[in-house]
Amino acid sequence: PGKVTATIPTPSPTPAVQASVTRPAGDDPVQVPPPKLSNFSYVFPVKDCRVSYENRLLVLPKTTIWTGRGCSFVSPVNGVVDEVNAKNRWKPSTDRGPDREGRFVTVIGDDGVRYLGGHLDKISSGLKPGVRVAAGQVLGQVGNSGNARSTASNLYFAISWKTDHSLWWVRRGMVEPWDYLDAWLNGNRTLSPAEEMRAVMNRVGASPKCSTLCTAKPGSTEKPEKPSPAPEEKIPLGN
Repeated sequence: PGKVTATIPTPSPTPAVQASVTRPAGDDPVQVPPPKLSNFSYVFPVKDCRVSYENRLLVLPKTTIWTGRGCSFVSPVNGVVDEVNAKNRWKPSTDRGPDREGRFVTVIGDDGVRYLGGHLDKISSGLKPGVRVAAGQVLGQVGNSGNARSTASNLYFAISWKTDHSLWWVRRGMVEPWDYLDAWLNGNRTLSPAEEMRAVMNRVGASPKCSTLCTAKPGSTEKPEKPSPAPEEKIPLGN
């Protein structure tokens, strides 16, 4: 008597109430131009085509820019044409060093830097040493001449300094180019390789000896080139 038994129901959980929050619209992002790093203006050396290239050292301090056959190779900066090789002289039987880039053009920029575009299919008409060119001017069409004949079309791109033309191993690349290519491709058109070029030249000398991929194939009839001693030369280095 007096004892009560009861079942107390478990209360149902109350659903959480989420407040509806409307975020205010933000301001448009501020467009900040890249810093001006030199007095020179550069363009990427391949115009109006999709490209890809290695950002690391493979054998030589140069890069291979993969792109479509017939795409335009353009001068990276205002300057003067230094060399024009319109004939593809490379042969697999000899693999001569001076011929490996096939058809090529070099330009001495107003910044004092030499730029090489090789493996070209065609050279633009009217180009010859001493001709003045502007940044973005078409110098030739991309192909696979020289020792690139068994590969897809590409541009052999290299940065160095002005030397006697017999020192072909300098022409093919002395300064790693990809940081500059990245900058020019991504909107910073004033990043200049001139300072790094001077530093490398001061370190190795203006006329260094060839040290990598220097000889032709054994048994070739190539006579080794003996460049004449380079006289003291005042090389214009821009600013």
